[in-house]
Amino acid sequence: MVRRRSLAFVGVAALVPLVASAVSAQAASGSLAVTTLGRHGAKVSTTVTVVAVPSGQTYSVTSGKRISLPAGRYLAMTDIWEQATDGLGTDTIGAQVVQVSGSTSVTLDARKGKAVKVSLDTPADVTGPPRISAQVCAATVSNLPSAFSSGGGNYQGSLYAIPNSSKLLQFGYLAQWSGNDSYVAVKNTTGIPAAPGGSFKRSGLATMRFSVRSGTQMARQNDTALQATPRTDDCTTDLTTEVRDGSAPYSATVHVTPGTWQPRDDLIASNGDDVGGGFPKVRTLKAGQSFTQSFGRAAWSPMHYLPMIRDKSVAFIPDALIGDPDVGVNGADPTKETVVLSKGSATVKKQTLTNWGTDDAEFSAGIHSVGWYDLTVDAHRYRPGITFPAGMLSSRATLDWHFKADPGKAMVAPVFMTRFLPTGLNSHNQAAANSTTTVDVSAGRGSQGPDVKFTAVTAKSVRVWSSADGGKTWKAATVKHSGSTWQASVHNPASGAVALRSEVTDAAGDRSVETVYRAYAIG
Repeated sequence: MVRRRSLAFVGVAALVPLVASAVSAQAASGSLAVTTLGRHGAKVSTTVTVVAVPSGQTYSVTSGKRISLPAGRYLAMTDIWEQATDGLGTDTIGAQVVQVSGSTSVTLDARKGKAVKVSLDTPADVTGPPRISAQVCAATVSNLPSAFSSGGGNYQGSLYAIPNSSKLLQFGYLAQWSGNDSYVAVKNTTGIPAAPGGSFKRSGLATMRFSVRSGTQMARQNDTALQATPRTDDCTTDLTTEVRDGSAPYSATVHVTPGTWQPRDDLIASNGDDVGGGFPKVRTLKAGQSFTQSFGRAAWSPMHYLPMIRDKSVAFIPDALIGDPDVGVNGADPTKETVVLSKGSATVKKQTLTNWGTDDAEFSAGIHSVGWYDLTVDAHRYRPGITFPAGMLSSRATLDWHFKADPGKAMVAPVFMTRFLPTGLNSHNQAAANSTTTVDVSAGRGSQGPDVKFTAVTAKSVRVWSSADGGKTWKAATVKHSGSTWQASVHNPASGAVALRSEVTDAAGDRSVETVYRAYAIG
């Protein structure tokens, strides 16, 4: 078996943001050589992370090589990996606190490592040993400890840690048991314990369920994962476990130790390219609590930016125009869009833009007088080199905003973006033929940042239409208002797909029309 370091095994936080391979002789007043020995006493070549205390200045050096350093206190950390005769190999994580003065040498000896042992009252379908990723971190530097770390991952029985009680160190690990469900435990300690590991009970765990639907995403497979995000960064920060890597639709359940967790989703297209994904809201879970994280629910729609009046211009950032509302703006696909600003029958400016490969695409058109303006956006999913799946949902979205603007007053236009959430769809985002679908509708304003005035605007009325022929004809839906949302009853056709359109108006006459084509399918 080849040793694996991918997310599919168990991820380990990224190594050091600042790396220096050497220090000039003029600045150095000492040197350090770190020897690393394997579990049979022979020298093993490793990469050693050396961290200055307390500054966090970090160096990387090959074991056995001498590095020049300013005199002072350092942490020398490494993962000693050895290929075993059975092909599995072993990892031994260790660290030493070193006072560098003159020519200093230190040895990290894997023979002193203690097995990392974790236990869980596992159900009968869990038959193999847990997989564990572990790391040792600098505990006293100003940045997050996991950024100054060294670690590895292996199955229980092949992972060891060299005990060290220094408070300058932290030791963190993530263990995963796999069966019909997954069971994941994380633990952080000060120093490396003499008996690293821990014991856990299923009754003390929380539950995160993943629901991954198909039809909305341009991916052939979804790689879902869960990473630890403690409120106070420690040596478990960003330790990651894979949930499932497969073609949508699918569901998966992970039982985790109580705490704060970041669900995530990485998308792979048919040609093997990474085509995005996203990081939904971080979730804090208590023992016994359950939460379902959805990916790919219909309908994907515009999510964030509204028109702005600033510098005597109407400006619009064409980003996140087709995105997953369960993930947020970083879960949006790239688009190509035509943006038109007009006043009455006169076109002020028309421009075609794309946010593929750029972060600074922006529409801006100068205005010279107070009046009512219309800004229209027609967005299509767009990514060169990618073949979009046949029958893809939310393939196009349009916006038509009508608002009053004054070139002398900077503000966010008093308009809305609509979120459509069709209920009762199956895992392929399909409704039953000739059925009725309730669509939850919300009119949101988002957030634009502090540079322009963001006024509160209240929706006076919300109307909804549906189309079964790609937008050629439209049928009004019955809409009921409930609290801060609306529910539209849409009568479905016998086959094909349903487009949704909303119109939101306020008391001043500002109007927001949004259309999502192929919002959901019939199947």
